[in-house]
Amino acid sequence: MTIDLSGLLQALGDERVLTDPDRMASYRWDRALDPDAGMPLAVVRAESTSDVQEAVRFAAAHRLPIVPRGAGSGLSGGATAVEGCLVISTERMRAITVDPSTRTATVQPGLLNTEVKQAAAAHGLWYPPDPSSYEICSIGGNIATNAGGLCCVKYGVTTDYVLGLTVVLADGTAVTLGGPRQKDVAGLSLTKLFVGSEGTLGIVTEVVLRLLPAPRKPATLVSTFPSIESATQTVLDITARLRPSMLELMDKTSINAVEDLTKMGLDRNAEALLVIQSDEPGEYAAAEIELITELCTANQASETFSTTDPAEGEQFVVARRITIDAVEAMGPLLLEDVGVPLPQLGALVKGVAAIAANREVTIAMVAHAGDGNTHPLIVTHASDPDIAARAERAYDEVMRLAISLGGTITGEHGVGRLKKPWLADYLGPDALALNHRIKDALDPHGILNPGAAL
Repeated sequence: MTIDLSGLLQALGDERVLTDPDRMASYRWDRALDPDAGMPLAVVRAESTSDVQEAVRFAAAHRLPIVPRGAGSGLSGGATAVEGCLVISTERMRAITVDPSTRTATVQPGLLNTEVKQAAAAHGLWYPPDPSSYEICSIGGNIATNAGGLCCVKYGVTTDYVLGLTVVLADGTAVTLGGPRQKDVAGLSLTKLFVGSEGTLGIVTEVVLRLLPAPRKPATLVSTFPSIESATQTVLDITARLRPSMLELMDKTSINAVEDLTKMGLDRNAEALLVIQSDEPGEYAAAEIELITELCTANQASETFSTTDPAEGEQFVVARRITIDAVEAMGPLLLEDVGVPLPQLGALVKGVAAIAANREVTIAMVAHAGDGNTHPLIVTHASDPDIAARAERAYDEVMRLAISLGGTITGEHGVGRLKKPWLADYLGPDALALNHRIKDALDPHGILNPGAAL
């Protein structure tokens, strides 16, 4: 069936509606590069809530699938285009207003995470959620997946900073939920429902974010270990007594990949490395770092190094942030994002290493260790079917391992399309049915991001 786009073009104009296949090609994928991506019927580059409403109403009238899209930095195929869909991109929705009196920012979804941080910093404030991709990921995408980051061990994830939303529903209605209030329990917690829903329930067009006072300069400790077991036990010992502002883990494969890229002198023989920060006030940070050093030493740390120089400490944080890019130099990646209860962290990391050995594939492990959220990075080769097949089997086994340990198939990247095959096993039939009932109630024709998340 041919869809007449003239009404949409008349309402929004040629500049906001793309129909040329060459111009639409870059809107087919997110960073997951799903090979099954379809070609959109059109791409709407919305500039306002009313633009999104116009596009959604057109799609609803013609029963067109809608794929919402932010910066395209997602890792689970949540923004993969469906054949003949309407992609609604929020990349041009970039307004922000900071209100220091309420410590809030009212933000459109196309603004990048780093730009929100910069706008808040100009007022002596701070937006804490900090995915490793914070320089390229959008606030809309962060909300879609409930993104986390390096500091969430102490400061929480995206949903902890969302006070209000404007959302366009599947029929084109725009609803405003919450607002710049620290407490508000009137009605159901609908704001929380939309955070992490991956564009399957509505399209976020504006968000009210909670801000904090500017953080103190952190003290940093870096420690290397002769075994994964000693490193993960150190994580448990630290979190049982302390609440550092960062607690990250890198395994030997990721250490060497980063060292290949940076030549910063990381210990290539270490089996694991922890990057830890404390942002407590002066003497308290010193005491916290001293105690963490003692815990590292008690767990046979090979070496510990600490600094109160922010620039020096940031070098190690950057090393952790660039791990995915560094490992990707070995070949294309199948990107995992599985989490477990902290006591199972060691079992997960060791289990993933065993899967890598059994399947004869390279899996680098990097983790937000302080909250049990890990990123096994499986190196594959599209041109070698045997390696690709073994990598796919390893991906499946990592997912099933996480579930068996009481964990989750995604802690912050979202289910998207790549992880949907494991969702039923993770949720169970009753919880999955409840998810579908909510989806059906808000999107009865199933046009919002079909095939993703649910």
